[in-house]
Amino acid sequence: MSLKQSHRTLSRRVGYNKLPQILPINRRSYAQAAAVQDTKPPVALFGLDGTYASALTSSLESTSKSLAALAEVFKKDTKLSIILSAPTLSPSDKSQIVQELQRHMGSVDKGETVKNFLKTLSDNNRLGILQDVCDKFGILMGAARGEIDLTVTSAGKLDGKTLQRLETAVAKSEYSQGKKLKVVPKVNPDIMGGLVVEIGDRTIDLSVSSKIAKMNKLLTDTL
Repeated sequence: MSLKQSHRTLSRRVGYNKLPQILPINRRSYAQAAAVQDTKPPVALFGLDGTYASALTSSLESTSKSLAALAEVFKKDTKLSIILSAPTLSPSDKSQIVQELQRHMGSVDKGETVKNFLKTLSDNNRLGILQDVCDKFGILMGAARGEIDLTVTSAGKLDGKTLQRLETAVAKSEYSQGKKLKVVPKVNPDIMGGLVVEIGDRTIDLSVSSKIAKMNKLLTDTL
């Protein structure tokens, strides 16, 4: 099965193939909106996805709800990023995808900021970075609300009670900086066991893979 055939199969499953084609994209509308926005991002972000996320800060709350809705779509359909990054997407494919994404946002996109943003990504063949933009905007919102991410990486999925205990322990430590914690659980089988805890610019590596790496280095330096 070719990449294009694979894309069409996946698109049918998420319902993109049933959507009508929408009008061509107007680049200038989003560019002009971004140029006149006067809201300074609460934290500096870097990279192309960070640049786009920062440009969306003209209306934090409504934009946050829209991007949160899109982030949920990515969580439910793990293959969506693959579809959006496919180089074989035709203008018609992208138009249908954008319209479906707009449907998931519902009526929370006040001023159609995110709608115009999606069209801009589509027009510039950058729909593939949408998930990263959603993630980066989450960082912006956390900073605006005085939150700090507590990223907990484990080899397998942790239950809610364990995450709650970790959050409570870190909240009582100096690492929390007195800010509200936003727990972000991640799974990475490569760490083999244990935990990697990240908060702000600090990392506490208690993983089995890290301990093995340190042991191997010790043995190598000794021999």
